[in-house]
Amino acid sequence: MNFNTALLHDGVDKKEKYGSTLTPIYQTSAFFQQSAEDLAGIFGGKNPGYCYTRVQNPTIAVFENRINKLEGGIGTVATASGMAAIFNALTNILMTGDEIVSSASLYGGTIDLFRDLEAFGIKTKYVENNNWDEIESAINDNTKLIFAETIGNPCLDVTDIDRLAEIAHAHGLPLFIDNTVATAYLIKPIEHGADIVINSTSKYINGSSNAIGGVLTDGGKFKWTAERYPVLKDYLKFGPFAYIARLRAGLQRNAGACMAPQTAYLNQIGLETMGLRMERQCTNAASLAKHLQDKYPSVTVNYPGLETSKWHSIADKVLKGGYGAIVTIRVGSKERAFKLLNFLELAYRLSNIGDTKTLVLHPSSTISLHSTDKQKEDAGVFEDLIRISVGIEDIEDLIADFDKAFEKLDQE
Repeated sequence: MNFNTALLHDGVDKKEKYGSTLTPIYQTSAFFQQSAEDLAGIFGGKNPGYCYTRVQNPTIAVFENRINKLEGGIGTVATASGMAAIFNALTNILMTGDEIVSSASLYGGTIDLFRDLEAFGIKTKYVENNNWDEIESAINDNTKLIFAETIGNPCLDVTDIDRLAEIAHAHGLPLFIDNTVATAYLIKPIEHGADIVINSTSKYINGSSNAIGGVLTDGGKFKWTAERYPVLKDYLKFGPFAYIARLRAGLQRNAGACMAPQTAYLNQIGLETMGLRMERQCTNAASLAKHLQDKYPSVTVNYPGLETSKWHSIADKVLKGGYGAIVTIRVGSKERAFKLLNFLELAYRLSNIGDTKTLVLHPSSTISLHSTDKQKEDAGVFEDLIRISVGIEDIEDLIADFDKAFEKLDQE
């Protein structure tokens, strides 16, 4: 089944009771059962069914199944946000004294989360992405996983997932990949060796900025051991499902960062057109990047699809169907960046990505506000940097909007 067909049909329950083509919103906190024995069986995991939406819900379950089919995993869990997905994914296996080896070119919110984990005795070692010697040297007996983004946000570096997976597995470590910026349209990380794949559904999966959510998918191939991951000891009897079993029976249930049924419903609507949107957005991003590079030589344009990008060769190897829909530009100073942002008329000034509309942002003063100067530099965040999340507008109108803004900027 090809990509766009799969988005529409794979994982869909065509036996839905009333023939609805989209799973209804089961907007209820809890579920009535016919007997006390039935309810006890569901709580005890002996009977199928639903008891409480914090634990599971039919609308959410169908969305999880559709994402799981898309990513090629053995199990997917939906959460209240992308950050909740990362938190749940990591803390499902980590304990005090454990360490993460991570690419340094991360989204600022993820860096903030890793800093919060330090209070629980969990340390992160940051390394240059695709620097294999540095990654190898950062791994020690306390390392429990390797973490990276397929396409860094907003650095736009591209991870060679196959090579990184080889290193991780050679050391008996799982590879966790945040695939939010690339999406399964450009790459399915599990097929390239990733073990856990994380997506913020608030971005390209949803596509309309109308719901916050996250998902994490387990590839089911990593061999968990009680010696290295003692928190999974009681779940190893589930074999390849050990990770997901512990997450559902423990952290996801107890922490309560569950996705709302309404969000799952909206995300399913968005998911069905993700391929069409990504195709248009990637094409638009490539056209805008080339135009800005050709017309404004004083502006530094960063986009993996440009041959001038230092990640272009890796992007060619890793990504299929495009180079993503984010472009960044450096315009000389923070003052010029703010003025250019304010001169744009079509583009929306806000902190999301992946919307049908073009969105622009000054990362240094927003999503990377709490990062240190070194962390900003490693993440490709500079005072004069503007991040452009390219939408599905007619490219002529989008280019005209930027040309007008630059014309006003040059007249200042």
